[in-house]
Amino acid sequence: MTAFIILPNMAPQKTPNASRLHIGIFGKVNCGKSTLLNALASQEVALVSEKKGTTTDPVYKAMEINGLGPVVFIDTAGYEDASDLGIKRIEKTKQVTEKTDIAIVIFADTDIHEGILWVHSLKKQNVKVIIVVNDMENNNASEIVSKLEAELDERIIVVNALKKHDIDKVKTALIENAPEDEKIEITGSLAKESDIVMLIMPQDKQAPKGRLILPQVQTIRELLDKKCIVISCATDKIDETLATLNKAPSLIICDSQVFKIAYDKKPKESKLTSFSVLYAAYKGDIETYLNGAKAIDALKSDSHILIAEACTHAPLTEDIGREKIPNLLRQKFGNALAVTVVSGMDFPKDLTKYALIIHCGACMFNRKYVLSRIEEAKRQGVPITNYGVTIAYLLKLSQVLPQLVQ
Repeated sequence: MTAFIILPNMAPQKTPNASRLHIGIFGKVNCGKSTLLNALASQEVALVSEKKGTTTDPVYKAMEINGLGPVVFIDTAGYEDASDLGIKRIEKTKQVTEKTDIAIVIFADTDIHEGILWVHSLKKQNVKVIIVVNDMENNNASEIVSKLEAELDERIIVVNALKKHDIDKVKTALIENAPEDEKIEITGSLAKESDIVMLIMPQDKQAPKGRLILPQVQTIRELLDKKCIVISCATDKIDETLATLNKAPSLIICDSQVFKIAYDKKPKESKLTSFSVLYAAYKGDIETYLNGAKAIDALKSDSHILIAEACTHAPLTEDIGREKIPNLLRQKFGNALAVTVVSGMDFPKDLTKYALIIHCGACMFNRKYVLSRIEEAKRQGVPITNYGVTIAYLLKLSQVLPQLVQ
């Protein structure tokens, strides 16, 4: 039987990293986090005030750092605010750690205890940590350094963020701690130079007006960089598009919701996958998702399913996560099946009531954050899969999912 889903070889490639490096800045209230961010950016990107608690929700700033490339700095709220609002701010800050690749932890007074706990917590999450002492000219920088050296076996950088003294030392440390210049490609080994690649992209109610969605744009760009021949069409133009070609496409990439239509119409020799399946490997862990899909067979009529979307768009009719996947599941297991949908950064701490988690392609998240969600699901013993893999499994072609070749 011809394989329904083809997955790429996702071995790292020595090419520039496609996702921006996420750099979180952590520290007490008024320790100079926002001031340091402004110094690193060489512009006023974060509001600075002597009033405590100026930064509430995390502030994201995308920029380019010479020698490091495209990054996202995340300015967080102070972590020692014990008020009711402060506790909520700290929860937001803890969420940031899940997507942080490199952390800058700032110390500005001799009470280092809580900051040390944050350093250890970040390291447990495999986050690289840069220790910065912000010399606020109160003549205690050397004392802070001595106390940190007694607790941590780490290099300590002393700066004056307000006067921008020694900021280059922080930039150098960021470059030194950046991951190796590797990337996982979206299409991996599926596409090579001169291959004809056909993209089937439905323009339905979910499609944004006047633009393509991010996975489509990123996939097209990668294919063009690979020197592939790229042709695109809407679902109702598949036959006409194929008729214009003098040979069958090497690869067809479709939206997961039209998997069956694409499969029925594709030439026998063409490989077929979806944007969501490609992103299952590009942003997450494809093997975990494949194994997670098997949990569908064990679902019961009263099972509880969690559907997690990265986007925060307003619900639409024909929505794949809110309507199409729940409807496919209910056709199989009955209308009593409970489905909870969360979006954006919302993700339950306690996952144990769910029989299965179904995640979107996560084009809006960095890979570090998606993997942290996968690890949390594993820790709590809850199977997790993604949209594209789920749809393929429910279309009763699940026997080909573990086979990564045609």
